[in-house]
Amino acid sequence: MAEDKSVYPTATAEIGRRRKELAPEIHDAFEKFSRAVFSPGALDEKTKQLIAVAVAHVTQCPYCIAGHSQLARRKGATDEEIMEAIWVAAEMRAGGAYAHSTVALHALGDAHQYESQ
Repeated sequence: MAEDKSVYPTATAEIGRRRKELAPEIHDAFEKFSRAVFSPGALDEKTKQLIAVAVAHVTQCPYCIAGHSQLARRKGATDEEIMEAIWVAAEMRAGGAYAHSTVALHALGDAHQYESQ
């Protein structure tokens, strides 16, 4: 039977303790910041977690994808809402490449043909 090896190491309590041990003040400040960001405000917690799911897919962080998908569900998001947030992220990432073609067209000298007089 083949051994299951992930590209990403497992996040463990020991890793968390070591991270805090190496930079306790920064660690604590980050945790406080994170709690503030995800607490209810103008946006409710479910919406914030759906945004986090989408952003996690764009930044391609597997830890964030797993964690925020689970948190979104705990805050009341349905699987359909989570998947729709992922599709929004996919469109935005693809849209970024599409929009940035403007840079390539300018570099190629073609953009002048499309500029308004």
